[in-house]
Amino acid sequence: MSTIGRFLSAKEPLFEHAVHQLELQSHQKGADVKLAAELAEKAADRMKRLGLKPDASGPEIYDALIKQVALHDDHLARAIGGTDPSDLREMIPLIVKAAEAAPLPKGGWFLKEAKAREMLRHMPPLAIMDRLGYHLVSRLIEEEDIYEIFLALRFVEEPAWLNDFDRLYHDLAPDDFEARQIKVVPFAVAKWGDVAEHFIQKKRHNITHSKEMGAIAVMPMKETHMTGITLKALPLLIHYYNEIRLYSSFFKLMKSKKNFGSIVSETLIADPAHVKLVDHGHVHWRVIQRYFGKLTNEKHPEIFEPHLQPEDLHWRRAEEVLYDIDPELEFWQGLDYVAVLREKEPVTFNLMDLSLSYSNGIAYPDRYLYHFRESLWNELFARYMGEKALEQQLLEKLNNAVVKPEVLTRAK
Repeated sequence: MSTIGRFLSAKEPLFEHAVHQLELQSHQKGADVKLAAELAEKAADRMKRLGLKPDASGPEIYDALIKQVALHDDHLARAIGGTDPSDLREMIPLIVKAAEAAPLPKGGWFLKEAKAREMLRHMPPLAIMDRLGYHLVSRLIEEEDIYEIFLALRFVEEPAWLNDFDRLYHDLAPDDFEARQIKVVPFAVAKWGDVAEHFIQKKRHNITHSKEMGAIAVMPMKETHMTGITLKALPLLIHYYNEIRLYSSFFKLMKSKKNFGSIVSETLIADPAHVKLVDHGHVHWRVIQRYFGKLTNEKHPEIFEPHLQPEDLHWRRAEEVLYDIDPELEFWQGLDYVAVLREKEPVTFNLMDLSLSYSNGIAYPDRYLYHFRESLWNELFARYMGEKALEQQLLEKLNNAVVKPEVLTRAK
């Protein structure tokens, strides 16, 4: 198995077959080998900066990286105005303020507030009304923040209610959406208590989002102190800004489809935003958006017009944004898809995985790899997409998905 295949814990021979097809279609060989060499070079540079020997063991590398995260979490917390980096009551408002002021795109195309209220009038959220002490849905939507209510639905309402509510999305039309800024909604502990406790225990963090509303929730936590909260929460907020804009651009691309509402509904529930480029290889809209979002001097593909403009595809990596906030964090730039192999298993330099591992007290054998693997898979496809032959094939298939079929090809 190739180095990249080991990093991704890919199934063989499916992965090698997919890479071979990419090479044939792009007329480029060895992009995965070149990428592996780049990873080794970047990892060696950071290990040297950490004072590690080239043959350092996995636990030694992981321990050094966790110590670097701890150092930078403290530095970043103080850079945004914190005095006690572990105090949640102090740090959460500062983290939200830093995210809202961060230099990254924050506009998108989202469900109108009036339409969201109309949907709740049609299906009153009885569990939320009971929790907040409302007898009339009209009073609820008049007095409460509509973004907060929509974000709370998944935590308070029963699955059966949510399934029925999801059906309302099938009737949505492009006119039900509008351009506006993404909103961050901190949930007050006194008001919502332990409403997100199960989610926090499962995800090991307290941040989630609503793609259709263009809103990010900072859910309440019972704890008053937490290790590493700044480097845990701030990159996640930046990640969700990017994620929400990702789906905003996808919905805008789909706005001329006759079954627009069904596409929105199915994307929110099952995320079928894939284009099958090769056998055993689906390119998610995430990769397409990031690839074209990075191009500055290239002509905008005609199939994106008139609904998508270049600014709809702009995005910034979390570590780049953090470096703008606190230059001390330059260490992490360009490492989101970097790792080294030790005992045939990856040790990642991905800041989001490491900051979550640090804050949650995760030992080396249980270290997080999810964000690293997602970034590496996206990077691999983007490298092949950089070849014009493959880019053209992808645009033709994407155009076919946009214009002809009623739904995009689902990944299996």
